[in-house]
Amino acid sequence: MDIIWHKEFAQAWQDRIHHGRTPHAVLLAGPAGVGKRAAAAWIACGRLGIGEQRPLPQFPFERPEHADLQWLEPPEDKQGVLIEQVRELVSNLQLTSYEGRGKVAVIEPANTMTTSAANSLLKTLEEPPGDTLLILVADRIGRLPATVFSRCQRIDFAPPGEGEGLAWLDRLQPGSRWAEALRVAGNAPLAAIDALENLDTLATMSRELGAVGSGKLSPIEVAERWSKLEPAFVLDWLARQLRQGVLALAGGRDRAPGLAIDESVLKRMDRRNLFCYLDRINRLRGQPRGSYNVQLTLESLLIDWAEGLADAGMDRETGGMRLMSAQR
Repeated sequence: MDIIWHKEFAQAWQDRIHHGRTPHAVLLAGPAGVGKRAAAAWIACGRLGIGEQRPLPQFPFERPEHADLQWLEPPEDKQGVLIEQVRELVSNLQLTSYEGRGKVAVIEPANTMTTSAANSLLKTLEEPPGDTLLILVADRIGRLPATVFSRCQRIDFAPPGEGEGLAWLDRLQPGSRWAEALRVAGNAPLAAIDALENLDTLATMSRELGAVGSGKLSPIEVAERWSKLEPAFVLDWLARQLRQGVLALAGGRDRAPGLAIDESVLKRMDRRNLFCYLDRINRLRGQPRGSYNVQLTLESLLIDWAEGLADAGMDRETGGMRLMSAQR
């Protein structure tokens, strides 16, 4: 199924090919659920002549296989791309292309590379061997080192308009609760597909977050319930809520689809503290699974929320991070 909101991207990329202006390293950036991996696969297939050449990236995503394609992602038991993986990639890129069309390497999510892994990639980004194309995919570009960021040509992917996203989702599965799922997913259609299965859980979490913020529910009780869910699911949702909250403060709730935070709760929070709180959550999202006590960490986060983030600055942030390794 064509990812129709990629039309402008696909046309611009074909124009680059036609005029001989394709970069040697490209960064595909944007929120989760907008089809960046599908775009990376589409670029790679076109470059290496893999399979039928489609006019647009496709859903569902299928990772292409080819002797001249290297696709790096975190190992199953790790949260990030490791230096050993990058070193092996760099070594393989030195070899001659099997089919003479050059080589392609995809790293996703590139923002999960360890510092040492990112540093080991710099020379290859600067001077890739032969006819090599490097594609980095990142949901959170703020976690990419500036040295990596500056060596890539950036292409931004944004969610489509609500109407376009709803029409596409309804063709995929008519009659589902797509409007609600799309709001929860911040208008990102592919994220809405995952959200659809969890709408009832997310609705309960929204109510509980609001009740904690207004003092109607105990943060300890809510943390206990949330600790029974997948940590990544909870933290990803919290991060999305915080980003939407910042957008709402800056430009009104119309710019923040899916925001569950009550207006009165949001207005009494300092914007700087919201950013500190979001940074704290994002750091937790980058921690390896099992490296912190989930319930204690959620208690710390929700206690701060109940207190209006009054003490959510750097000192409190550090204290919260210390909880991660306590009493596993």
